[in-house]
Amino acid sequence: MQIANVDPDSPLFGYVRPGYKVVSINGEAVLDEIDFRYKTTDEQIDILFADKDGKELSFQFEEYLPGDLGLTFVSSKIRTCKNDCIFCFIVQQPQGMRRSLYIKDEDYRLSFTHGNFITLSNTNDEDIDRIIEQRLSPLYVSVHATDDKLRRCMLKNEKLAPIVPSLKKLGDNGIIVHTQVVLCPGINDGDQLDRTISELVELYPSVETLAVVPVGLTKYRDNLPNLRTYNKEEARQIINLVEQMQKKLLKKIGTRFVWPADEFFVVAEKKFPALSYYEEMNQFENGIGMVREFITMFNRRRFHLKEIKSDKRALFLTGASAFPFFNKDILPYITSELGLKVEIDLVKNCFWGEGVTISGLLTGQDLLRHARKNIERFDCLVLPPNCLNMDNLFLDNLSLKQFQSVLQKPVYIGQYDLAATIKDLYQ
Repeated sequence: MQIANVDPDSPLFGYVRPGYKVVSINGEAVLDEIDFRYKTTDEQIDILFADKDGKELSFQFEEYLPGDLGLTFVSSKIRTCKNDCIFCFIVQQPQGMRRSLYIKDEDYRLSFTHGNFITLSNTNDEDIDRIIEQRLSPLYVSVHATDDKLRRCMLKNEKLAPIVPSLKKLGDNGIIVHTQVVLCPGINDGDQLDRTISELVELYPSVETLAVVPVGLTKYRDNLPNLRTYNKEEARQIINLVEQMQKKLLKKIGTRFVWPADEFFVVAEKKFPALSYYEEMNQFENGIGMVREFITMFNRRRFHLKEIKSDKRALFLTGASAFPFFNKDILPYITSELGLKVEIDLVKNCFWGEGVTISGLLTGQDLLRHARKNIERFDCLVLPPNCLNMDNLFLDNLSLKQFQSVLQKPVYIGQYDLAATIKDLYQ
């Protein structure tokens, strides 16, 4: 493990420097940053470092709670996925995108630290033992089907170990798991979905939740398996199946356990359930309850906007998934009750194809193309909060600075708290 930075407040500052490596802790090799944190929780620790020339330095700590000791490490190499899933989004994109979009991560460490979903397909017995020993919980696991034959077919991996015994072993040793199913029409829905829910709920409470998410398809599917998305009636059937199961589970185990993704409600044109429906919101980042949280947060804070008086004309851009509830549940209050000159436009995803509907996958070029056609009627533009990375780059590497220079109008990045966005916009 190589050190990237040493905090000035670290007791090691001035002794170890960026570029030094951690050789061992209490005589044991250190695998990664998680392992470092785990092994520095002992009351007595002996850390062996090596400088750039290989010279070793040893430091001892007694009855000291160092935490991370003020050290930042060079990121470990990410474990990648060897499966060839029939629905894999990574292979459904062209060249020239942000490099990180081509990484098929299958790393249990990122599942623990970032909530990334893994299939456990490259997690061996030694990894499982480490997960259990170091209490790397919760984990997030893509199941897709508990029928092992079907699961191997969907992941195109004949050597794939049965998933239920793996989940059971983790659960028997105190590891909590949140699961998901990427649902493909005519493949793992219907009776197969019923079976998957039933077999996973038998592992509750160690398998704590299950998200049912519709397959996402782009237009870049040449030579890939023939798949399609769900239509309105099918989406309603999925919601009905899940909600029937929820009613039984609420009586049996006191939780709904399984939830359909927000996108199913959008496609089905059904009203979103109340916030309480989503219970602890454990699968929020997976698109479960995100819309209801957005609407509820706005409704709770919208009355603070009544003092705003302005003639500024603002155009909000969003994707097809967010447009219906934004346009129906929120915009009327902003325009009628507050009297603000706000419009919301749906931006079609020409780059990926119209089957990709979330705003987080809108490219800079699609947003800019739509904005240039409509911006003359407005004084400013508001972009979705999730369309840029930390470096202010869109998915196609167009920068926010380039976007603004072309548009020649003020551009704001929205927040998930819409009331806060509006307040900032009109201050």
